[in-house]
Amino acid sequence: MPTTDSNTLAGVTLAVVATLSWALNFIAPYVTGVYTIYDLMIIRFLIAGALGVAVVVLYRTQLKRLRRDQLFRGASLGVIGYLGYSTCIAAGVIFGGPVLTPAFIGMVPVLLALLGNATHKTVQWRRLAIPLAFLTGGLLLSNIGSINHFSTGDGSWLLGLLFSIAAVVLWLVFSWLNQSALVNLPANASGAWTGLMMVGGGIGTLCLLPLVQALDLLKLPSLGFRGSLAGHLYAWGFVIALMSSVVGAWAWNAASRRLPMVLSGQLISLESLFATLLGLVFHQRLPTLLEALGLAGVLVGVVMAVRIILTSTAPDRKASTAGPCLD
Repeated sequence: MPTTDSNTLAGVTLAVVATLSWALNFIAPYVTGVYTIYDLMIIRFLIAGALGVAVVVLYRTQLKRLRRDQLFRGASLGVIGYLGYSTCIAAGVIFGGPVLTPAFIGMVPVLLALLGNATHKTVQWRRLAIPLAFLTGGLLLSNIGSINHFSTGDGSWLLGLLFSIAAVVLWLVFSWLNQSALVNLPANASGAWTGLMMVGGGIGTLCLLPLVQALDLLKLPSLGFRGSLAGHLYAWGFVIALMSSVVGAWAWNAASRRLPMVLSGQLISLESLFATLLGLVFHQRLPTLLEALGLAGVLVGVVMAVRIILTSTAPDRKASTAGPCLD
């Protein structure tokens, strides 16, 4: 029994590390200093691409087992699930504030399960009525709270809403394509697969760099690349890239081996909670009543829905990762 308890505690700790690492994606708009979010995102994904090259080299034996079309798909998924998703998150936080985007992202585990249930029905829809009501009510309150707190009249809230929805859509597309690709992936090739995604995000960034520069969205060329001025930008870019792309993937994979699916499926919702708390810390304020109620509604709905769905399908299975992992 002590061994089981110790294993569960280690799993929960690793899940907290993973979700906190992923939540760092949401603080990008707050750590740019005199530079722009575009400067930070370019640096972050170039660093992530470089780390991806290191991962691919480390798992080069696995890489040799992949076909050419699998190499292309892995890199393409990096553009969708890394570059596109993280960019929409950053834009959602900029325009919608620290609560709206995390509330939407908190729905992702449930939306994935609902899509799976629609394809292969395992749960009666009426059993999901209450958690879906919590989710809907929570999102409604979060939106109202964001409107009231960021009512500038320039359409910022609407942009935040659109980018938040886009982030959810991109992650759903990424998850669906990734899951279908994993079916045909050789055994024990997940490390190389993750590295390919990171490299793909870096390549996508390099392709977009001329366009971003032509639109004069970068301040690095004018302000300078000196470490004395841009050092914090490099540091944050490295920390976010390392934690969200490498440490988060490794910690979640390790946690999923130690925890039942029912428990880990609920713990993934901590990402939204951590993202909101970090955003509020940078804003130096407490959540409004509507924001707090909205986030609570989303989290309660997620926990209820995940428990219902997972206990109805595979209560004794270990959790699979929601995204890429490092073995």
